[in-house]
Amino acid sequence: MIKIRLTKNELKKQKDFLKRFRRYLPMLILKKKQLQLEIIKIQKIIKTLAGEMDVLRKSIISWVDVFAEKMPIDEYLRLKKINIEEGNVAGIDLPLFTGVEFEQKAYDLMLTPLWVDKAIEAIKETITLKAKLLIYHKQIEILKEELRIATQRVNLFEKIKIPESQENIRVIQIYLGELQTAGVVRGKIAKAKLERKRNAILQ
Repeated sequence: MIKIRLTKNELKKQKDFLKRFRRYLPMLILKKKQLQLEIIKIQKIIKTLAGEMDVLRKSIISWVDVFAEKMPIDEYLRLKKINIEEGNVAGIDLPLFTGVEFEQKAYDLMLTPLWVDKAIEAIKETITLKAKLLIYHKQIEILKEELRIATQRVNLFEKIKIPESQENIRVIQIYLGELQTAGVVRGKIAKAKLERKRNAILQ
């Protein structure tokens, strides 16, 4: 434990520390709650998207047998870009999904099977859902790390810094109080001695 100076200046410094810690603590607690709520919200979104993915997968299985026909769908459709912007949640920079861009080549509707249109739409939807899930998982990862840091800070203030400052203030106040008492006692002793001397002279 760091030794503190038992002075009035140190007492003021410790009181200032305590004031600052008590002012910042509610803000840290609020940030921690915001992060927790945001994580819960994103987890619900992920669950919903995973459900949509399951529904899509099941619907594809019902007609996927037609893929036995050789069709170069990858020649008609290519992922061009996943669009991501930066947003701010509870003071944290997060990637935000804004869409997916595809490069789609025209194909002869007379020469391609009917299911190709459906297959292309299903692939687009699958890629879009996967891209969304990827971004939301990244958001959760960032928010969980921020929550870990916020929780550490809350614990540091609540369990270490505030009790430490309170104890330092208590110790300094006791010491300064004892000094004051000792000063008063010394003053009384000195006064009593002067009184005795004066009395001795007068006699």
